[in-house]
Amino acid sequence: MTTFVELLDVRADERPDAAALTCEAVTLTRADVRDLSRSRAADLAAQGVVAGDFVSIALPNSPDFLVWAIAAWRLGAVPQPLSHRMAPPELQAIADLVRPRGIVGTRIPGHAELVPGAGDGPLPDDAPVSPYWKAPTSGGSTGRPKVIVANAPALAEQVLPFGDLLLMPADDVALVPGPLHHNAPFMFATLALLRGNHVVLQPRFDAETCLIDVARHRARWMYAVPTMMQRIWRLDPEVRERHDLSSLEHVVHMAAPCPPWLKRAWIEWLGPRAVIEVYAATEAQAATRIDGVEWLARPGSAGRVILGEMQVLDDDLRPVAPGTVGRIWMRRGPDAEPPYFYVGAAAKAADGGWECLGDIGVIDADGYVFLTDRDSDMILVGGSNVYPAEVEAAIDEHPSVLSCCVIGLPEPDLGAVPHAIVHASRPVSDEELVAFVRERLSPYKLPRSFEYVDESVRDDAGKVRRSALRAARLEKV
Repeated sequence: MTTFVELLDVRADERPDAAALTCEAVTLTRADVRDLSRSRAADLAAQGVVAGDFVSIALPNSPDFLVWAIAAWRLGAVPQPLSHRMAPPELQAIADLVRPRGIVGTRIPGHAELVPGAGDGPLPDDAPVSPYWKAPTSGGSTGRPKVIVANAPALAEQVLPFGDLLLMPADDVALVPGPLHHNAPFMFATLALLRGNHVVLQPRFDAETCLIDVARHRARWMYAVPTMMQRIWRLDPEVRERHDLSSLEHVVHMAAPCPPWLKRAWIEWLGPRAVIEVYAATEAQAATRIDGVEWLARPGSAGRVILGEMQVLDDDLRPVAPGTVGRIWMRRGPDAEPPYFYVGAAAKAADGGWECLGDIGVIDADGYVFLTDRDSDMILVGGSNVYPAEVEAAIDEHPSVLSCCVIGLPEPDLGAVPHAIVHASRPVSDEELVAFVRERLSPYKLPRSFEYVDESVRDDAGKVRRSALRAARLEKV
C-alpha cells in the first residue's frame, strides 16, 4: 500500500518542475509542495503533533491550505478543515469537540495555535499512516456542530478509485473553485493531486474568473455547485462566450439540487456528456451519478447508484413501491464497515447497517433516484407538504434572482407558510415574483412573504444555513 505522501513525493521526483497547485498568481510546483510540506511537518512535530492527532486548518483558500494538510499526513496526523470565516463561538464549539493538537490560522481559547517556522529538525523516517485521512465539519441543518471523520487511512489505494467514479483525469488540469474547508472541494483537490493533476484553486469563487482559469490553464475537469453554475450563467452571454472552454470535458456538480432550467442551460451550452451530477454525502455511505444524456431522458434525476446501496422506506421503516416518495436510506454494503464516524452527533440508523441523512425522494423501477428535499426543511402548509427546494428552483429561474432561500414561518390558520429570502441583481417586487412563480407552482406552494437581501444566501459551496435563517426571523415575530 502507498501512503498519500509517498505517492506525492514520487510524482515530485518524476517531474519536480510540473505545476501542482495554482491560486491566482501563485503556483507551486510538485517539488515546492514536497519541500514546503516537509518544512510544515517539521513545524508541526516541533509543536508536539504526533500520529493520530487532529490538526485543525482554518486558512483562506490557497495552496498553503493543502500544504498544511499534506504536512499533517507526513506525521500520521489527521487534517481537520475549518472555515476561517467562522464566528469565534462556532470555531470554539468545533475545537472543543475535536480537541485537536493545535489549530493553523487562528487562535481559539484553550487550544494551541500552530505556526510556521517553529521547527527545523528531521522528520521521523517511519511515521505511521494517518488513521483517518480527513475530518471535515458539517454545516448541518440543525445548527449544532459535528465533525465527520473518514474511517479510512491516508493510503492512495483507499481513495484513488473515487477519482474514476468522478471521471477525473490524471496528469492533466483540474479546477476546484470551491472552499477547501468544505468536504467536496477538499476531497476533490486531494484526489486531483494524487492523480498527478495541476489543481487550480480560487481564493473565493468568482464567475468570470472561473471561466478565465479554465481557458488560461486549459482545465479538463471542473467541480461546481449549482450556485456557481447559476452565477456563471447569469453573466452576460458575451462574457461567457469570449472565453475558450474547449478543453473542458467534464463539469461535476453536487452539494445541492440543481434547478432543471439551469441544468438544461448547461447541457445545451457544454453538451450533454460534459455535465455530470453526483449525489453523495460527506459520510459517503453511497453515491449516484448521472450525465446529461441520461438526465434528458429522466429530467430531475440524480442518477443510479454507483457506490453502496440506497432504498426508500416509509415512516415505519418498510420498503415502498418504486416511484413512491419516502426517506432515502443508504449503506456501503450489508457487511461493510461504516465509511465514517461522527464526533458530536449520532447517526439515524436502522437494522442492517442502513442510515438516513434526512433526504426525501423516489427511486423508480429502473433504479433512478429523484430527490425531493430534506425532511427537516419541509413546510406543512394547512396539511399539505411544501418542499423549499422546489419553491427555490422556481424563484431562481427568474432572470434577476441570484440566490434565494425558502423557510417556513408560523401562520395561525395554516400552521406555517413559505417565506422567501431573495438576493437579486436589481430591485424586484413581491408582485413580480409571485406572478412569475405562479406560472410554475400550485397556489399553496407560493411564498406568502418576501425579504430582499444584499448578499447571497448561499455560500460558495452552495450551502445554506436554513435553520439559522429561520431562527433569526422567528426572533422578530
